[in-house]
Amino acid sequence: MSVLLNFAMFPTDKGASVSEYVSKVIDFLHRSGVHYKLNPMGTSIETETMEEALRVVNDAYEILEPHADRIYTTINIDARKGPVGRMSAKIDAIEAKIGKVRK
Repeated sequence: MSVLLNFAMFPTDKGASVSEYVSKVIDFLHRSGVHYKLNPMGTSIETETMEEALRVVNDAYEILEPHADRIYTTINIDARKGPVGRMSAKIDAIEAKIGKVRK
């Protein structure tokens, strides 16, 4: 199974810039070994189970919780039976089609 989960999580009570807190979550993801990709509006991860994906989100929350009185989170999930590797494959498929159109 492949579970793609995109999430944004940040404290709402720390002012206009929250990169100090978001970087704590990204550091956790990097050390955890989960496949992830940071983007300007959140972070995408890919896991083999829904349980693992949701555990990552919960662990990220637990990292931020001691530092904030309020934490905002959005989550989008695409779960599909089949092998992992879709995070890269989906982008590659679109880029291949764009390349064909541009020629």
